[in-house]
Amino acid sequence: MDLALETGTAVGNGDSRSIVYDEDGNMLPPEVGASYSETMWSIIEDAFDYSNKHSADIDPALTLLDFFKEQIPKKAPETEPGCAQKRHILLQLSELWGAFVGTPIERQSLKFFWLEECIDGENLFCAGTYHKILDKVATPAVEGADIRYQTRVSEIHGKSTAASGTVRVKTTDGQVLEFDQLVVTTPLGWLKQNPHAFYPSLPGRISRAIQNLGYGCLEKVYISFPKAFWLTPNSEGRAVKGFAQWLAPKYAPDSNPERWTNEIVELGSLGPPHGHPTMLFYIYGDESRYVTSRVRSLPGKGEKDEFLYAFFKPYYSRLPSYQEGHPDCKPVASFSTDWLGDDLAGNGSYCNFQVGLQEGDKDILAMRAGMPDEGVWLAGEHTAPFVALGTVTGAYWSGEDVGRRIAQVYGKAKDSV
Repeated sequence: MDLALETGTAVGNGDSRSIVYDEDGNMLPPEVGASYSETMWSIIEDAFDYSNKHSADIDPALTLLDFFKEQIPKKAPETEPGCAQKRHILLQLSELWGAFVGTPIERQSLKFFWLEECIDGENLFCAGTYHKILDKVATPAVEGADIRYQTRVSEIHGKSTAASGTVRVKTTDGQVLEFDQLVVTTPLGWLKQNPHAFYPSLPGRISRAIQNLGYGCLEKVYISFPKAFWLTPNSEGRAVKGFAQWLAPKYAPDSNPERWTNEIVELGSLGPPHGHPTMLFYIYGDESRYVTSRVRSLPGKGEKDEFLYAFFKPYYSRLPSYQEGHPDCKPVASFSTDWLGDDLAGNGSYCNFQVGLQEGDKDILAMRAGMPDEGVWLAGEHTAPFVALGTVTGAYWSGEDVGRRIAQVYGKAKDSV
């Protein structure tokens, strides 16, 4: 937040209201959808509390889904009218957790669910994008460092491997670069896939930690229109501002036979001048694997756009004020991320904590410690403070922490760094 204020980056709280569509494509009344969402989030809060208090005793095989199945009957007791329908919808809503961690709820560890708890404070949306913040934090490196673009590292040799006592980095094009200290900020997924890059081999505890932690597959799909038609109230006075969710859709059997739940953040309601007529879909799990693989396989931008328009049409076509054939309701541009297809990203998004994990907190601490004797340090969202794992903020904090520790190696007091 300090960096956002310092750089004049536009931020906002966003609109927390959610529009919920049931499995038949019907928009739930606002008060009903809000009630379901509040109940779902109350179970999430209870799960955080339970995991915090009882992590040491929770069976590693238990998942967040198990917790939901236990708690939902308490939230919708048999004495309550319509309890079966309420339980059904709450269980479907629970799937939305996957859009936060990039992995389905049935893979979320209950034992280490407390590691997913968010940073305290406002849930700010970076409406002005991160470009000013990135420019600010990159300035010292851009001005004072030798940055090698289009250069891939193939081997990392610690201090013990050279008589010079320096850290050496070998690149795929044959360069050998020497450093006093090396900070490795590659994503967790890259570390998982490239343990052979380190000489000497990574210590056993760090190597196990890297393999133990989960790695998500969250992807984003942006679809833009000439106008944000969904902000215009329909004949019933309904509009979408903020979030919309389509639960386990039955109405798209050809494109979505698995009935993947979908969710958007609409960007039309962002304050001027940052609002634009775009929907941002968050997808994960098998859906993100399917969408990215299809887009990757198509030869041209036009074919990719048409696939995305058609795949997500069953959802955006149900938004208020949508009119088939109206120019304002015809998509004009799309963009989809493909972290799953990016080897340098480790073919995924960011760390998470999946079922079966035994020592998640100790795994993070092991990676955070790095290999100072070898002059090799690890930084990134996967080594962040516990309250910020898997976040941009956490990645930044981890870099600051490593910088302080390296400065201490050279005799600078912690408080002076």
